[in-house]
Amino acid sequence: MKNGETKTFEAQLTKLEKIVRDMERGDLPLEKSLELFEQGVRLSRECQERLNEAERRIELLLRDDESGRTFTTPFEDNGKLDPSAAGDNSEEDESVF
Repeated sequence: MKNGETKTFEAQLTKLEKIVRDMERGDLPLEKSLELFEQGVRLSRECQERLNEAERRIELLLRDDESGRTFTTPFEDNGKLDPSAAGDNSEEDESVF
């Protein structure tokens, strides 16, 4: 990353949210809108990359040593893990960006 660029995921996400708000106002000149759009796309990709990396790290932690397959366990409403819901995580990754 270049000097002066945002380094944390949270800071990147905050900057992306500000870009979206600024663009939604609709009062920016075309060149400024294009500049912000380019920055937004870059930040969105960087955030998605960080989320994907976090997911890969979590999958490594959740890997079943016996079979080598990964599993997911959804959170219950109270925040505790539901061990009865563990299953194979073979679904495709769906990006939110």
